[in-house]
Amino acid sequence: MSAQKAPHPFSKRKSRQAAFESFTTLFFRLATYAVIIAAGYIFFNIAYNGSKAVFMTKAPFINIAFLTQKPQTLHVYEPKEIYDELASIKAEILSSKAKKAALGSGAKTEAAAYSSQIETLEERYETLDEERKEGRLMYSDSEYRALPEPPSEELYAYNNYAYSGGGIGPAIIGTCLLVAGSIAIALTLGVLCAVYLSEYSRPGRVLQLIRLSILNLSGVPSIVFGLFGFGMFVLFFGWGVSMIAGWFTLAIMALPVIITASEESMRAIPKGFREGSLALGASKWTTIRTNVLPYALPGILTSSIMGIARVAGETAPIMFTAAFALRDQLPWEGLTKPTDFFFQGVMALPYHIYVVSAKIPQNEYTRNMQYGAAFVFLFIVGFFALSSIILRVKIRKKYKW
Repeated sequence: MSAQKAPHPFSKRKSRQAAFESFTTLFFRLATYAVIIAAGYIFFNIAYNGSKAVFMTKAPFINIAFLTQKPQTLHVYEPKEIYDELASIKAEILSSKAKKAALGSGAKTEAAAYSSQIETLEERYETLDEERKEGRLMYSDSEYRALPEPPSEELYAYNNYAYSGGGIGPAIIGTCLLVAGSIAIALTLGVLCAVYLSEYSRPGRVLQLIRLSILNLSGVPSIVFGLFGFGMFVLFFGWGVSMIAGWFTLAIMALPVIITASEESMRAIPKGFREGSLALGASKWTTIRTNVLPYALPGILTSSIMGIARVAGETAPIMFTAAFALRDQLPWEGLTKPTDFFFQGVMALPYHIYVVSAKIPQNEYTRNMQYGAAFVFLFIVGFFALSSIILRVKIRKKYKW
């Protein structure tokens, strides 16, 4: 008999712990893939349906009217004969389904007959619905007012749908202004606070309490920030529903993230940078300005990216402080004095999407408005974030240590 070969001393041995670790690794891998697939599906769905509203198959290939006009009521005229027949077929389908549901389990023949009838009616409905879409006339508010006379009510059935026509031009401009203004305020205040906490403050209980308070602010719900901004800036300061009230409310929301990330970036700079500058006779502020902040800028810009993601998609704060459901004029139109630019409300894409999807009756015409606004909104947020990333990469290449 041959001697049994001894196992390699460094080979993996089967055990319950090894099996549990393999299972845990597989679970987390599958969970990660599931999240990526779900997020990818959501973004793909928005991009696919939103592109139908933003892009066209004919030159200039971009729906300029959708990107520049204000939201308007859509006035729809549909062929009356087809419209009435569709209503009749829909009533018959509902009646047949109700009768089929009322049948007992033994009436299989009658249930099959109703199923066949329902299928025939649905096919007829789809055919007529395509004819209705081809023969309908649609006008926005401006186009409707320009008509010499509306189409004949004997030939067409008339319906109107709020926020289903026009475009999202004022909402795009309002969103860009709100994001740019709030991030500018948040970065200014956040970097100053980070400079104090990192360079000037003394370790102790007070500093620990301040840092703990900043971390706690990161978890406060956005609706609380919205109510705070409404009470402080809109009512107490008397700014009203205005762009500047929205700026400061959103800036306060982004401050905890920016302060924390900026402070960590400054603390990561080696002490030798400071000591060498101070040894050459530079003041403390000159040292911070020339030897700390430039090298900490990549981390500060990273915090700005997180701040943009934090404030750009918030609906509750701007709903209380800055946003209007519909505003005819752009922020720079109709100003009596320059300061009026800051003390006026604006439209914003997050609030507009909320109004279109939750505050008005849903119909086939609001679908393009919803997906188109969401697609443009994601593009704007991505543009701001990409700009920060590119700037961060350039600065990181310039300041290496």
